[in-house]
Amino acid sequence: MSCNHCGTTDAAHLFRAKGYDLVRCSGCGLAYIANPPTMDELKVLYSAGASYHAALCDPASETFATQDRIAVRHLAETRRGAKGGRLLDVGCSIGQFAARARDAGFAATGLEMNEASAAFARSHYGLEVAEGTIHDAPQAPGSLDVLTMFDVIEHVPDPLGDLRKAWDLLAPGGTIVLSTPNLDGLFPRASLPIAKKLDYWPHPEPPYHLYQFSAKTLGAMLAKAGFAVGETRHFAIDLAYTFGQMQTLLKMPKRLAYAGLFAPLAAVGPWLGQGDWIYVTARKAP
Repeated sequence: MSCNHCGTTDAAHLFRAKGYDLVRCSGCGLAYIANPPTMDELKVLYSAGASYHAALCDPASETFATQDRIAVRHLAETRRGAKGGRLLDVGCSIGQFAARARDAGFAATGLEMNEASAAFARSHYGLEVAEGTIHDAPQAPGSLDVLTMFDVIEHVPDPLGDLRKAWDLLAPGGTIVLSTPNLDGLFPRASLPIAKKLDYWPHPEPPYHLYQFSAKTLGAMLAKAGFAVGETRHFAIDLAYTFGQMQTLLKMPKRLAYAGLFAPLAAVGPWLGQGDWIYVTARKAP
């Protein structure tokens, strides 16, 4: 398999999990699953999350509340680069961010692959949400002022192709805002050597995450797609998401010890410009 960014076929092995091999391109440093699942296999994997989806669509659930808190952060990061205009949220899930963007003055619409999520966004929030990938977007080329992709780019089989499509959809001077896990964060880098010995590394999520970006590799790919890269901001992924809930950890002494060792690094990473979750803003030249 060749690198999606630079086309190099030579790559160094990083980690193997669940039968999938995460490698890093020797040419540009992009990390990716060298033996990715087929599209049919991915559909089966995503359809297996029925219980999670039921909780996500329940406004009384903690899952819903957690994702709504994340939507607040998404909006804050979006408003750093754009104050209004026609916005498309690619991979909008159940519409929590798009609804908040609309309420903040954006002309916000969504695009979502999961039919049930798209239906909830339409019925619960009254949003205009189309179904499919970015290549199915109904908007005309050059018609958008803002395009957001939050925790999406790592899931798609052709990230460079998706970013080029985003460039095409944006008007001159338009803004793209993305978030994704950061492979070069303090926690992922510090934990990798031990992960290889323990056969346990919670940062990458193969096969759901087909790619693992860093600020450098995502910035380079945005530039190749035609964007002028602006600000990169570092955050920590929710510790409970990475390491597990405390009630679960208390039943698993080894996992608890692992969390005790590395959770502080995950928490302090953003303060050092090495968070394990990044937001990147870029613009299409006017």
